[in-house]
Amino acid sequence: MKLLMHTCCAPCSVYCIDTLRAEGIEPTLYWYNPNIHPYKEYETRLNTLREYSKIIDINLIEENVYGLREFCKNVVNDLDNRCVNYCYRVRLEKTVKYAKENGYDSFTTTLLVSPYQKHDEIIKLCNELADKYNINFIYRDFRVGFREGQAKARELGLYMQKYCGCVFSEEDRYIHAKNK
Repeated sequence: MKLLMHTCCAPCSVYCIDTLRAEGIEPTLYWYNPNIHPYKEYETRLNTLREYSKIIDINLIEENVYGLREFCKNVVNDLDNRCVNYCYRVRLEKTVKYAKENGYDSFTTTLLVSPYQKHDEIIKLCNELADKYNINFIYRDFRVGFREGQAKARELGLYMQKYCGCVFSEEDRYIHAKNK
């Protein structure tokens, strides 16, 4: 199996990679996250993933696109549905296209590890893209190992972000903290 794994960040990738490797599957990591803002956050997450990929000796492919303007243009009229209607789709479709064009026979995503993501919507989109591009979607419910992966990331000293990635998820983080 030649698997391309969309990777949102190093901490979320830890459990996913460990699980796949335990199954005898060696994923190639694929970085494409133009939703992450501000730029310093984007840069820190990418650099952390680069560092981690070297530590564990795994291949990382980078689509290094900081897309603030494009992101804002595409979510401004539907902020409450930005994850499903833009963020997931733009990142996962780019991943699947890359996989198809470069000889991969399957794909997956680290988005499936987070209990904070819209899991069912991600699965639905991945299945849709698998059909559209005639490529296998490898589904694993990585959420069972979310805390384990986060603990290992902390032990390794990896940068641990405090929000999903976009400026609106950062805003949500502060609003939720304020309302507690």
